[in-house]
Formats: sequence, C-alpha cells, structure tokens
Amino acid sequence: MSRRALNRTTLGRQLLLERSSRPAAEVVELLVGMQAQNPIDPYYALWSRVEGFDPESISGMVKRGEAVRGALMRGTIHLATTPDFSVLRPQLQATLASVLGSTQYAKDSRDVDREALLGLGRSLLEEKPMTRAELAPILEERWPGVPGASLAQVVTYLLPVIQVPPRGLWGQAGPAAWTTIEAWAGVELPASTDVERTVTRYLAAFGPASIADMRIWSRLSGLRPVIEQMRGRLRVLADENGGELFDLPNAPILDEDTPAPPRFLPEYDNVLLGHADRSRFFIHGVIPPGWAGNLLVDGMYSGWWKLITAQGPVRIELGLLRRLLDSDLDAVGEEARRLLRFAHADSDVGEVVFRREW
Repeated sequence: MSRRALNRTTLGRQLLLERSSRPAAEVVELLVGMQAQNPIDPYYALWSRVEGFDPESISGMVKRGEAVRGALMRGTIHLATTPDFSVLRPQLQATLASVLGSTQYAKDSRDVDREALLGLGRSLLEEKPMTRAELAPILEERWPGVPGASLAQVVTYLLPVIQVPPRGLWGQAGPAAWTTIEAWAGVELPASTDVERTVTRYLAAFGPASIADMRIWSRLSGLRPVIEQMRGRLRVLADENGGELFDLPNAPILDEDTPAPPRFLPEYDNVLLGHADRSRFFIHGVIPPGWAGNLLVDGMYSGWWKLITAQGPVRIELGLLRRLLDSDLDAVGEEARRLLRFAHADSDVGEVVFRREW
C-alpha cells in the first residue's frame, strides 16, 4: 500500500473524511478512547468527526459516570466510556507499572511496602476524591522521610483511578481530583483480559498497521505472539518499503485519490500518535510545534491552530508550515470559521489569521 492510500484508509476509519451521524459515545468507543491530558481536547476531536456534535453529550456522560478520564494507553490520560475503561485498564496494568518504574517516584518509594501504600491510598481516595497535593501529606505522615508527592504518584499510577468532574467538562475547569473507578462508577474490573479483542479494535480504527504501530499506540508488551496467533485471521499487506502490515479481513481500503477535507484536530489526537511510522500523516521536515492544535490539509499535517480569546472578539490563528493551493486555503478558512462558532457560540467571533511559516 502507498502512504497516501494508508492515509486515506486511516482517515476514513477515524471519521475524518466525512463527519458521522453516530452518537458521540459510540464514536469514543470506535476510537478506543480519546487522548485527554488536555481536558478540552476530546471535544475538538469529536467536533471534527461527528455531525452536529453537542459537547453536552459527553459532559453529561462524564457527570453521570458513564464516561471517565484516566490513564490508559501509553500511561496517558484518555477519555473512555466506563465499560471501555473497565476492560482496557487491567490490560494496561503492567504498562503503567513500567512507566512508573522509570521515574523518580518509584526510586523515592522503593523501600515502601507497596501493598500497604496502595491499600491506604485506595481507602483515602474512595472516602473522597483528592488531588495528589491533598493526598501527599497524609501519605508522608505514614511514611516519614519519603516524599509525599512521590507516594501520591505511585498510588495514582497503580490504582485504577479516574479524575472526577468538573475537570473534563465542556466550558468548566477543576482540579485533577482522583478516585477509583469502582467507587465512582460502581463497576468491577475483570480479572481476565482479552488482548486479541483490543488488537482487533485498534486495527478497525487505525489500520492497516504494523506490530510496531500497535506497540507504540498501546505500549503493551508481548504483542508479537498475539499477532502470530491471530495471523490466519488477519489480512497481511505490505507498505511502500516492504514492511508487514496487518488488517482485518473485511476492513475497507480506500483509494489514494479519495478527497480529504481540512480537519482541525486538538493538540493531542490519537490518530497522529497511534503509529510508529507516522509518515502516513507527516511530510518530512514539517514538524508540529507541540503547543497548539493540529491542522490537516489534504490528509497531511500542514500547520498549527490556536484560539485567541484576549483583546476583542475571539479569533483563530493558523500557522501554515507548507504551501497550500488557493482552493485549500479557502476550505481551511471556512472550516476555521465553523470551529470558531463551535468553540465560542455565545461570544463575538472575529477573524481567521493566517501565518505562513514555510
């Protein structure tokens, strides 16, 4: 498969070629969770994928405990439906322990009885949600001489915790206060895990993909034997360099000439983070600055965007990192104005400011 065909195929599966009429909750599950370390990011990601997206459809789920925000793939914060979080979190326990093991927090607490620490942390967080700053002095009192901040980090890495609202609600802000998903949503986490099912879901949303892609997306170890066991049930393809790609047997493959309209993605979006080889979305030498939203034009990363709310009407600033056709510039401007109206429906909206940085 050519890079362009991979681009169009993945964009199609990610609902980025044409907005979907599916309910937002269904889209969150289709995408196997949504990157959410910036609490607002999933709302922009869903706006680019769901026709007529209403932010309250997700905020309401978070308030009711039907969707949660906690550490999943790569140890980073994701928004997921509560059933999905409950299934995925046990699979990623070893991943989170590995991420923790490379930090100063683990070194600081190496002599602490881990079972006792997690037991006390669980009882405290289930009594009432706490921030790490609130949790730290209580734990430090129990283990004097060990930095409380490190003890709090260990607890929130290794217990299945989530951040409670108002954090993660549209148009609201709140501290990162944690409790366990069992206490918040009243669910039991399964003892067994189905990694094959997770691989299947990943391929449905991100495929075709290599084993390295799957590993980068999830940071799960031991994926090669899983894929080898599944090989007879998967389609095997090759990329432009002859590398092996796996896919579901009946999953659609799109033509490389399929039109791809401009799309405004948040600073963190799994479609741009979910592969080891990101050349299906990135042109060599065109690099995101890492502090703004991501603009796709003709399916490829083409620049950054940022909402400016100070000094007058809300406006959007676009930094273009490669040359675009005039027709593409017109389409980008139209989509930017739609984004302004979505992000600030109750405010005066101003202009779209283009900055050419190629």
